[in-house]
Amino acid sequence: MSVVLYKCPNCGGELVFDPSLQKYTCPYCQSIFTQQEIDSYAVAGAQGREEEDAQSGQPQDESASQEHAKEEQSFEGAVYYSCPSCGAQIITDATTAATFCYYCHNPVVLEGRLSGAFLPDQVLPFQIDREKAVAMFREKIGKKWFVPRAFFNEEQIEKLTGIYYPYWVYSCRMDGQMEGTGTKVRVYMAGDREITETSIYGVARAGKITFDHLTRNALKKTDRLLVENVQPFSLEGMQPFSMGYLSGFQAEKRDMETDAFAGEVHKAVEGYASNVLRDSISGYSTFTTSYKNFVTEEEHWKYVLLPVWVLTYAGAGGKIYYFAMNGQNGNVSGSFPINWGKLSAVSAMIFAVITVLGLLGGYLL
Repeated sequence: MSVVLYKCPNCGGELVFDPSLQKYTCPYCQSIFTQQEIDSYAVAGAQGREEEDAQSGQPQDESASQEHAKEEQSFEGAVYYSCPSCGAQIITDATTAATFCYYCHNPVVLEGRLSGAFLPDQVLPFQIDREKAVAMFREKIGKKWFVPRAFFNEEQIEKLTGIYYPYWVYSCRMDGQMEGTGTKVRVYMAGDREITETSIYGVARAGKITFDHLTRNALKKTDRLLVENVQPFSLEGMQPFSMGYLSGFQAEKRDMETDAFAGEVHKAVEGYASNVLRDSISGYSTFTTSYKNFVTEEEHWKYVLLPVWVLTYAGAGGKIYYFAMNGQNGNVSGSFPINWGKLSAVSAMIFAVITVLGLLGGYLL
């Protein structure tokens, strides 16, 4: 990413995306910028460099210059870190010198710049900021009597991390046909006889059916469960990807491609389309399908990032417990450790109270 996109145009400080404002803020001079303003600064910077090249006697093809500027904005700011313990690959910006693995909390090492093939098409920006996420975490854990304090002490809460998770989103238009036999049954009395009349009809349905935003998690690693359990997301708010959205956050690098889902997705879409046509057939006592055909048209995949707040804790035996919260709507899931000592003490106390009450009851009787 170019310097213009990361640095405040007013003071040169590092810009951070603020979910509560849906804008970029500078923590040094308190300036606030929209995505459109950031993009305009980037274009102005690219044009300025173009003019400098022209003045220095180094002519440059205009289309090549614009393409270079685009690549600079899209690719130069993306780096990824690899966790040697659990294999997580974390995408962040070029200004991050070192970080930790949000999943197992071990230090991670810089691998290199992210290639263009792994840059997402769209991103769903965080709507819940860190302050609100921490408050919601405290409220949730406050209702858990037997969760160890080590799971929610201040040092642990500092590790609450905003992560963008990778997803493939599939959309298509399908041309479907269905034919079959429908029956209508009428029962009536003729004198003292009951007569059943069955009418048989040929039934046909056809139509074009559009499917949007069929999502598939692009991770096959263990931590994919963190994002699975906080769904659904509303994808109407997705934005064209900009590295600026990663400011203050991290992202997972996908490890599954569309060919891993193609057969499953096509089967699911055909099933949905079949149900749509079948549900349009009504008024018959029975309907039996004799023929159906579906042709997929205009299908396309988009690679997107979805926001999740994550906190993990390594318990006894290395088992990973987690708290995960949807960064858009606040849906929460978790697998919490249990303080067995506290649980045993409370159980013993309850048992003692019941025993004493039983003895007193027997004595009084």
